[in-house]
This record gives sequence, C-alpha cells and structure tokens, in this order.
Amino acid sequence: MTSITYEPSLSEKFSGLIYEPFLALGERRGMRDRRRELLAAARGRVLEIGAGTGLNLPHYPTGVDLVVTEPIAGMRDRLERRATEEGIDASVVAAGADELPFPDDSFDTVVSTMVLCTVPDPHVAISEIQRVLRPGGRLLFIEHVLADTPRLSRWQQRLAEPWAAFADGCRCDRDTISHLRAAGLKISSIREDSWKGMPAIVGPLAMGQAVV
Repeated sequence: MTSITYEPSLSEKFSGLIYEPFLALGERRGMRDRRRELLAAARGRVLEIGAGTGLNLPHYPTGVDLVVTEPIAGMRDRLERRATEEGIDASVVAAGADELPFPDDSFDTVVSTMVLCTVPDPHVAISEIQRVLRPGGRLLFIEHVLADTPRLSRWQQRLAEPWAAFADGCRCDRDTISHLRAAGLKISSIREDSWKGMPAIVGPLAMGQAVV
C-alpha cells in the first residue's frame, strides 16, 4: 500500500471523524449491501475516486489491481488505516476526481459511490473518468440524484446551498445520470432506489454501470 505523508488540518480531521457516524444508519439499512452488489462487477485494474474512509474496500473481489483516490487528508488517513488493518492491497493516492494523475486508458473499471454529487464540476470529473478508462471500460456507480417527483426535487433545489455548506460541498440537486448520458457514456444497467436512514433530500439513488 502506498503511504501518503501529510498533516491534515483540523477541519479535515473533523471530516474524517464524523463521516462514518453520519452514514452509519444508512449503511445498516441497505447501503452496505448495495456496495457489495455493485463491486462484485469490478474487474482488472480498478480505480475508485473519492474513496473517503474506505467503506468500499472490503467488498472488492480478490484479484483486482486496486487504486483508490481521496483528496481530503483526514479521510485519507482513515482510508490508509483501514486498508492496512484489513490487509487490503490498495494504492492510496491524494487526488481529486477533477484532476486524476493517471495516463489515458489506464483502468478497466472506475468506481464512484456518492462522489459525483460533491465534485466542484461533475462535467470535468466525468471527462476525467472517460479519459482514464480503457475502451470498453466500465464505470460502476451509486449516486444520490435529483428526484423525479416535482415536490421532492423542488425541496432539493431549495435546500441545495445549505446542504452543501453542511455536507462538505455535497449537492442534493445533481442530475448525475443526465450528466453521464450527455458526456456520451452508455448506461448499460441502472436501478432506482432509496437511501434509507438518510435525509429525504439525498434519498433518491441511482445504481448501475456505464460503458465508455
């Protein structure tokens, strides 16, 4: 496992500390099972963007060549610790999804779970995903998305700014699937779901695969 030497700021340490407790109920009420189901399809050289504290790590199949990125130092510290404690062979890289430090056509699989809601510009991040995926490579995703019901989508739009201020930039009003399609990715499978145990404005989920 690659080691990163960087002293996190107080705010970064705080983010790392509260992330898992905040998600705990949602993990117990279905998200952990979704991660396991999604990641069973990971193959070859795999890149996970925005890996956070490493909640996906235990669910990767054996035999993949795993690289995980995380830009927030407090999260990355816990990510590295989890990989070491659980004996998971993964290279940990300090990088955001909008500027991936990898050559073109480097990966067979890219994984994004609740990341494209938080990146500053989803179009840039999706372009980077396309760039590093090999032809025929797959994006595996679970993202909370803009609701297709008018009442909830209106609340998501009204509360987008305060939610982003509370949740480290997370946007509850991103129409992520439309962004993927507009970029030319082919959605090969998709399932709508609901993120139980979390606030309603981040409840609508989309889970699936997209092909370059």
